[in-house]
Amino acid sequence: MIAAQSALETRMLLRHGEQLLLTVVIPTLLLVLFSAVDIIDTGDGGDTVAGRVAFLAPGILALAVLSTAFTGQAISTGFERRYGVLKRLGASPLPRWALLTAKSCSVAVTLLLQLVLLCAVAFALGWSPAGGAAGVAAALVLLVPATVALSALGLLMAGTLRAEATLAAANLVFILLIFGGGVVVPLENFPDAVARGLELLPVAALSEGLREVLQQGAPLPWGTVALLTGWAVAATAAAARFFRWE
Repeated sequence: MIAAQSALETRMLLRHGEQLLLTVVIPTLLLVLFSAVDIIDTGDGGDTVAGRVAFLAPGILALAVLSTAFTGQAISTGFERRYGVLKRLGASPLPRWALLTAKSCSVAVTLLLQLVLLCAVAFALGWSPAGGAAGVAAALVLLVPATVALSALGLLMAGTLRAEATLAAANLVFILLIFGGGVVVPLENFPDAVARGLELLPVAALSEGLREVLQQGAPLPWGTVALLTGWAVAATAAAARFFRWE
């Protein structure tokens, strides 16, 4: 039942034009635009396309997690709750925990496709990630808790706010974190106090962590893993406690 519901959720997501704009088109356009044009100071190597891609690619991968796991899931689940879809599914033979598991599986499949596409675009622009296989493995370790955390936060928002409020809030958070989450603007460009606060956000932590392993070739930043895991545990507990089906 979980596999069937996961496949249904994935097909519905891939057929949704607005969701594809959010999860695929916008991150891809940002990657291409900010790589091709020297608009924002990205630090060392920012005066070349290769240098800009090296900085931007990890941040855009973090943005992909945000758009799919948080923003897209929050909006779709919020309107399913408003229209009574969740209530009807909750009364079906499919257990409620299995429905949420299916939604999470759908997010994972969609995110995997999205990451493959963005990596292909980045490689076409001249991206050469550092760290080799160890860097890729470290990136995956960072992506897993970040995806869980943002997915749980999306479900928490969808399960507590009205659908219209969820739509507005999720899109606002998405837009703000494009520029304030370390995606296209280095956090060191912000005042120190602001930067220290932003570093605690899951998107910013993921962006910086991915840059450490994919741009600088550094070993896995365990402090970042611990921060993202803490977000995942806290957000999952909050979603389980406060999510409302009606």
